[in-house]
Amino acid sequence: MARILRGKHQPFFAPHIDTGDHVVVVNADKVILTSNKAATSSPTATAVPGGIKKRSYAELLAERPAELVQRAVRGMLPKNTLGRQQLAKLKVYAGPDHPHAAQAPQPMDIPSAGVPPESWS
Repeated sequence: MARILRGKHQPFFAPHIDTGDHVVVVNADKVILTSNKAATSSPTATAVPGGIKKRSYAELLAERPAELVQRAVRGMLPKNTLGRQQLAKLKVYAGPDHPHAAQAPQPMDIPSAGVPPESWS
């Protein structure tokens, strides 16, 4: 997804220009976490001193699966104004319904999506 947001699939890609497409992710609640990622915690900071909260990825997936996918993609984008501009083009929804049907989104095939880690080889 980060590749599409950045525009690396375009023949006119330039790393300093936002040439990417808009991406709509549906069914974020069906994300499969590999290895021991579900048990590890991700720290989130608040504005007050000593206000670090820790939640496991399994809790975040149960409560807000769209945020989990958005955090993963944000980590793959540049950490500057261009990356924030590209992240604004990402729309993530937990279920199969989304309000972007008027834009006629094209489905994208992800080869390893939905395959459990046991079958990887």
